[in-house]
Order: sequence, then C-alpha cells, then structure tokens
Amino acid sequence: QVQLVESGGGLVQAGGSLRLSCVASGGIFSNYHMGWFRQAPGKERELVAAISSRSRTYYTDSVLGRFTISRDNAKNTVYLQMNSLKPEDTAVYYCAIRSGTTYDYWGQGTQVTVSS
Repeated sequence: QVQLVESGGGLVQAGGSLRLSCVASGGIFSNYHMGWFRQAPGKERELVAAISSRSRTYYTDSVLGRFTISRDNAKNTVYLQMNSLKPEDTAVYYCAIRSGTTYDYWGQGTQVTVSS
C-alpha cells in the first residue's frame, strides 16, 4: 500500500521560512497527483497547494506568491517551500495523493507553528 511521511515542520517566527518534505512509497510516484493540505484547530482542512504528475501547480490564494510546491520524482518526494510565514499559517500540514477526484492517501502530518 502507499505510504506518505512528512517532515520539516517546526516553530518559526513570522516572516521566516520552512521547507516541508513528503516521501512516498508503495506506488509509481511519477504518476501521482500530490497535494499539501493544512488544518488549524477549529477549522476545516484546506488544500494549500497541489502538483500534478505533469508538474502543473495550484495554490490557494492565501499562500500564492509565498509558497512553492515542487517534486523530485527520482527521490519520490514532494516539497513545500514556505516563505514569509504568517501566524495564520499555523496548522498541521499533510501531504496526500489524489486518485481521480478525491485524495485517498494521507501522511501523518507535520506541525508548523508561526509566532508573531
């Protein structure tokens, strides 16, 4: 079965940067459409960024221009570079694989905390 492991979260001051990584195993990584989600306490899980198997990207408006999603198929890894972080970016961040129109495989998540 497909497994995803996120890393790179931590505590950072507003304006700082973090780089999240997600390593996938158990499938053909180059075929995956990948997404980064986040969930803050009391809020719905939201899609932050996505990258297709053809490396086309999507960003939610709140992170556009600050975050960059990328993939390295040779390493079975998807990255989320997070710059100019804001306290409202504080959340647990998850990577996921989309099958058809739904995301069906999820990592355990990594905590990102941005202090003011």
